Parts: sequence; structure tokens; C-alpha cells
Amino acid sequence: MSRNSNQGPVGFIVNPASGKDIRRLVAKASVFDNQEKRAIVRRAITGVSAIGVNEFYYVPDTNEIAQSAISELAGRVSAHAVACPGTSSALDSKIGAIGLKAAGCKVIVTLGGDGTNRAVVSGWRHAPLIPISTGTNNAFPVMVEATVAGAAAGLVASGLVPLETVSEQAKLVLIEIENEADDLALIDAVLTNDRFIGARALLDSDRLQLAMLTRASAASVGVAAIGGFIQQVSTVDDHGLCLRFSSQGRKLRVPIAPGLYQVVGVESVKTMALGESVTVCGPGVLALDGERERVLKPGQKATMKVVRDGPWVIDVARTLHQGAAIGAFELSDTGDINAV
Repeated sequence: MSRNSNQGPVGFIVNPASGKDIRRLVAKASVFDNQEKRAIVRRAITGVSAIGVNEFYYVPDTNEIAQSAISELAGRVSAHAVACPGTSSALDSKIGAIGLKAAGCKVIVTLGGDGTNRAVVSGWRHAPLIPISTGTNNAFPVMVEATVAGAAAGLVASGLVPLETVSEQAKLVLIEIENEADDLALIDAVLTNDRFIGARALLDSDRLQLAMLTRASAASVGVAAIGGFIQQVSTVDDHGLCLRFSSQGRKLRVPIAPGLYQVVGVESVKTMALGESVTVCGPGVLALDGERERVLKPGQKATMKVVRDGPWVIDVARTLHQGAAIGAFELSDTGDINAV
């Protein structure tokens, strides 16, 4: 089986701060240290290379996680850094995603949580993603062995498995803020009654006012779990969910963070068709995918709606099954994988 003319490089974005936020102090969230992230990248690269794709781009970070993992393969792969402002903030992932798009990456492998992937999508709206979970509230990325995730990335990047046959376009919450730049969320956009951002993590359920969700699952952690205890909304459902909160509403005990349950009062639940909007008004703070991000001034309006206009999320298992079906892992007489 010969190489496909659509073959291109694989990109990596690693958030060194994911898995290390305040929820390790006030809750019982797991810690993903940089050594483990480096090992994940190394295993993913091994999987990609096994398919015959040996060109990589990465977003540099202050801890040199991707760079050090790739350097272990010096001489065997071609690796390039893309421009990055080096702010140690979400801006690095956003600008880095723009660079990976310009470099022609066919797949991006991300290491982080919901917030990391939100930043990536802010830079490249329709990015082809394999999001590996190393964050806290991980409704968007998945727990998957990096070796097989890398092989899936290699199958798509090689052109052996067409992206459109193994991926699903994600829904987004689009937020239009009066007199300010628009924003987005991958899982949930929440209005709280805070007056300033403070600690970014959303941990106090008493402050919740309204939430717009792209998905809701009782098996999630965070605001997506609140909706899921009332009405399940999957990734394939062409609608979202709007929750209004009140201390006088229906009481639910929910895991607001890993290892932390709180009681939440839900006043109402409404199924939201794609494109159907709801408008909120400040003062308040908008928390996007679990982190406080935008302050609404008194009287300032924000309009939120769920649309299917997000990244193309690759199903790792489906990709590998399709790759096996076409013989991508069979060896030729020379001992090489046929795909390479």
C-alpha cells in the first residue's frame, strides 16, 4: 500500500499547566506532572511513526515537554517548532494552533483539559483533533493510551484513513458580548454572579445563574453533570441545553469538581435547538469550560447559542479499526509496514 498524496505532518500542543490548578488543593483532582506528559508525547510519536509519518510540528512551552520528547528521536524524525508568544497562558495554545494550521498539519494531538482545547479551537476553529486528557474537568478530551492515539493520528495524517470517515464535528457555544470580542466554549458557558474573575476554577455552585451546554452527561464532572442528572445530551444530538439556577429550585447533589460534591438548585431546563439563542445581562462573570474568563459590566449583554461549527474530533478506535480493515498494519516482504 503506497503513501497517499494527502499525507501531511502531525502537530502537538502540550499545556504544561494542565492538571495542576487550584482543584488539587480544594478538591481531590489527579496531578499530571511534566514527566508523565513527556512520556505521553513520546508514546504518541512512536504510534505516529509506526504508520510511516515522521514529520512533526509542535508548540514550544517553557517546560520544553514536546521538544524534549521529540529530541529523543533526533535523526529519525523531522520536527519543527512553530511561533509561540511564550506567555505561559492560553494564548500560547491559541497562537500555536494558528501556526500548526499554517504548517499544514493534518492532525493535532493535544494534551490538556477542556480549557486547553478551547484555546486551541479559538485559534483553529475546525482543527482535526485527537484530544488526550491531562486536565481536570475533562468533558471534551478523552482518556486514551497515547500509543494507539498516535497510530490513529498517523493513519489520518498519512491519508490512509480519510478524516471525514472517522471524525465528528463538535458543537460549540458561541458567545457574542456587547461591544467586545466574541468568545466560545466547547462544553459549557456559565454566567455567575461574581463581579471579578478571581480564582479561575468554577468551584462555588451558589454563584451559578445560567448555563448553556453543548452536551450533558451524568457520567461527567462539572456543569455538564448538572444537566446530565436531568436530561442527557450527547455529542451527536443536534441541540444543546440551557439551565437556570436558583436556591429555590430542584436540588441536586453534583460533582462540581473531582472529589467535590455540592448541592445545586436548578430552576428550569430547556432544550435549545442549534442556533437558538439566550441573552444574559451583567453584572457577572462568564465561565467558559469551567474557568472564569470574561467580566460583564452592569447592563452589558451577552448572547449565547449552540452551533455545530467546531473542530473535527477523531474517534481513535474507529480509526484503528478502519486502518486494520485496509491492511495498514500488515508487513511487506521487506518487513516494513505496507503503509510506509
